Amino acid sequence: MTWRATVLTLFPKIFPGPLGVSLAGKALTCGLWELEARDIRSSATDKHRSVDDTPAGGGPGMVLRADILAAAIDAADVGQDRPRLLMSPRGRPLTQSLVAELAAGPGPLIVCGRFEGVDQRVIEARNLQEVSIGDYVLSGGEIAAMALIDACVRLLPGVMGKQASGVDESFSEGLLEYPQYTRPQEFEGRPIPEILISGDHAGVAAWRRAEAEALTRARRPDLWAARGGQKGTKSTTEG
Repeated sequence: MTWRATVLTLFPKIFPGPLGVSLAGKALTCGLWELEARDIRSSATDKHRSVDDTPAGGGPGMVLRADILAAAIDAADVGQDRPRLLMSPRGRPLTQSLVAELAAGPGPLIVCGRFEGVDQRVIEARNLQEVSIGDYVLSGGEIAAMALIDACVRLLPGVMGKQASGVDESFSEGLLEYPQYTRPQEFEGRPIPEILISGDHAGVAAWRRAEAEALTRARRPDLWAARGGQKGTKSTTEG
């Protein structure tokens, strides 16, 4: 079964956007995955195709209506085996382990919110799992959905040229990635570390591990603490 992303949005023409180029785009053209962008407004019932209304209890902005969004979700007709996600800053953090979990499945339905948010009742009634790409607020969920989809697609079989490159990366073991180098051997007085051109594969592996641990300790103490804060620990984190 081909991995499929179904996106519910008020702006379907945004897609595929960056998902239509590079690795994801080539894989999409080759049929390694599928993308369906559906317009939430298609489920509106009035002549103005209204999808939102004022917040109950007052306050600024507008809220996506439960009945309209529920109808859009139902019209997408996705199977119960497919996760139903809502991109939301209050959701579960999108981590590499969650990406791997989603990539291993049939592909999600992703709701892209707008305005002040989505009526809580449709979140509960349609079992939407809220997912966040970071502690900040975007104008809508489309960019967040693209980030999630891109992260999943690159893990699909046949998408990446070298499967190992999808494993030996930031967060694959709860660590940030080690520094990378390539030609020229010297750039503006800065040489490639000698160990990397020594031919000592064990030494290279040890250097990379040490660099990854040092970067993680310095830049992401939260990740380091989650791993137990000890060099060589076998525990992992969601990243």
